Amino acid sequence: MTNDSNPPAPVLEFGAELLRTVVEAAPNAVLLVGVEGRILLVNAQTEAMFGHGRRELLGQPVEMLVPTRFRGQHPLHRSAFFAAPTTRAMGAGRDLFGLRQDGSELPIEIGLNPIHTAEGSFVLAAIIDITQRKRGEALLRASLAEKETLLREVHHRVKNNMQIISSMLSLQTSYVDEPRYRTMFEECQGRVRAMALIHEKLYGAANLTTIELGDYVRDLAVMLIRSYARADRTVRLDIHTGTVKLDIETAIPIGLIVNELVTNSLKHAFPGRGGGTIRIVCQDAAAGQVLLEAADDGVGLPADLDIDRSRTLGLKMIRSLVQQVGGRLEVQRTRGTTFRIRFPAPLARAH
Repeated sequence: MTNDSNPPAPVLEFGAELLRTVVEAAPNAVLLVGVEGRILLVNAQTEAMFGHGRRELLGQPVEMLVPTRFRGQHPLHRSAFFAAPTTRAMGAGRDLFGLRQDGSELPIEIGLNPIHTAEGSFVLAAIIDITQRKRGEALLRASLAEKETLLREVHHRVKNNMQIISSMLSLQTSYVDEPRYRTMFEECQGRVRAMALIHEKLYGAANLTTIELGDYVRDLAVMLIRSYARADRTVRLDIHTGTVKLDIETAIPIGLIVNELVTNSLKHAFPGRGGGTIRIVCQDAAAGQVLLEAADDGVGLPADLDIDRSRTLGLKMIRSLVQQVGGRLEVQRTRGTTFRIRFPAPLARAH
């Protein structure tokens, strides 16, 4: 029993003339090629794209539309297709070119569709001229290259300007006799150098948007140890880093945190002769977190020092910067001092 309210759709029978009309009306160039590689059918778009009339094309090897530099390999590609015919894009992952009647080349994309009939096997090729797309891509690449050059120059100039500021602070320090104020100028100079180093790293990097945290921390710590070097003590560095990349918005506060922690260890952890070890860890932690740890095996923090309430500029800066990156600060006072900071990785924080 049938449902008369939903009669079956009529079945259209496509004759050769209708199929020829459909191919002729296609917006792209269309060719029908036989196993032997000869062109059996083309449409008007094929004539317009390649500049040949269809009488020049029909019956000719399809290689006449392939540039000479690629023509030798084309029969092998064609044979491989007919050996395992499937609908697919030709030349995926590589650039393809067609040859016009006037000898000029054009960039193209080709879609291949196998056809099996009683008369034999064929391939229907749909061809798109992508000249305008390639021009747009070239313009985009040129624009990106120009912007990258400008951004690199910005980092270079910022670094230079910060180095000038650092030099001015150093010069001003030489005129200050009061130890307390000399220390303030020296600490400001160290913070400026920490930020300048970030721009120096970005200027020299292949990727201008991210910085390798481990590489930066190592260079910063070495620079600080040289600045606070003393003949009567030896401070060793023990650095463990994973592959952690930070954007500049995160790298600057993290760099300032490392600067404060290492500076504090160099100034206060190793009084007298001898020295000790500063250990720095920066690596990916669980749940999209980054672990930053700065520890020393020095004399430790004063027993009455409340980290959360301390009014010293360095500790206030550390608390503020940790909050800025959305992190959590832990302090361990056994066998020296350990500052442990966990903060969201930039990509995790963006989501």
